[in-house]
Amino acid sequence: MKFRPCIDIHNGKVKQIVGGSLADRNNQAEENFVSRQDAAFYAGLYRDSGIQGGHIILLNPAGSEYYEADVEQAKLALEAYPKGLQIGGGMNSDNAKEFLDMGASHIIVTSYVFRDGRIHYDRLEDMVTAIGKEHLVLDLSCRKRDGNYYIVTDRWQKFTEEIVTVELLERLSGYCDEFLIHAVDAEGKAKGIEAPLAELLGSWSGIPVTYAGGVGSFEDLKQLKELGKNRLDVTIGSALDIFGGSMVYEEVLEYIAKV
Repeated sequence: MKFRPCIDIHNGKVKQIVGGSLADRNNQAEENFVSRQDAAFYAGLYRDSGIQGGHIILLNPAGSEYYEADVEQAKLALEAYPKGLQIGGGMNSDNAKEFLDMGASHIIVTSYVFRDGRIHYDRLEDMVTAIGKEHLVLDLSCRKRDGNYYIVTDRWQKFTEEIVTVELLERLSGYCDEFLIHAVDAEGKAKGIEAPLAELLGSWSGIPVTYAGGVGSFEDLKQLKELGKNRLDVTIGSALDIFGGSMVYEEVLEYIAKV
């Protein structure tokens, strides 16, 4: 298990939000924390801690009045920690290389590939052509419905027809370097992980998978390690003290380094 840090940017500010609360209308979201620091501060913190593979997520849609402000914050972070962070939010085959050139190590994609409820393999191949498999992370963030975890798109607002399964992970792993998977209904609540999802993801042993959503205690980390068979990396957001939570950042790093 590795710790994968995050920088979530919404309306031009670093925030922690309740994942299921995002709405494109009026650029709304239920906020857990709004930082007084810019994105470069957090990128510098992660750089100085020697942590690689974290992600920047731009939470406003590309057409939003705030999207360019989000991008400006992302630029600050990428300048502070070149090649140390991934970026997602509004990424497509036309702009992906631009963000790599800004300093991102990987491009994270969901909505561009998952359109109209299904996977568009032509778009997936376009992304691979544009930036290379080694620079692509597929975001399979999901919400539970009728006992299954369905991939959701457009800032987690729209359900697709695609269910997260071992077979899907195996098939899509041929196109990307990693998976990032938010358990959306647990995201931002720090009230426990989605145990069935963690167990499902831990049953597969392919390319790296980062789990995000619900970690609020060291007991949650222990459970994730066990259910994920120590195959899953982890993101913690709202629960960290650097984002207003109770889990001390340095203690989290120490704990994960030991497990």
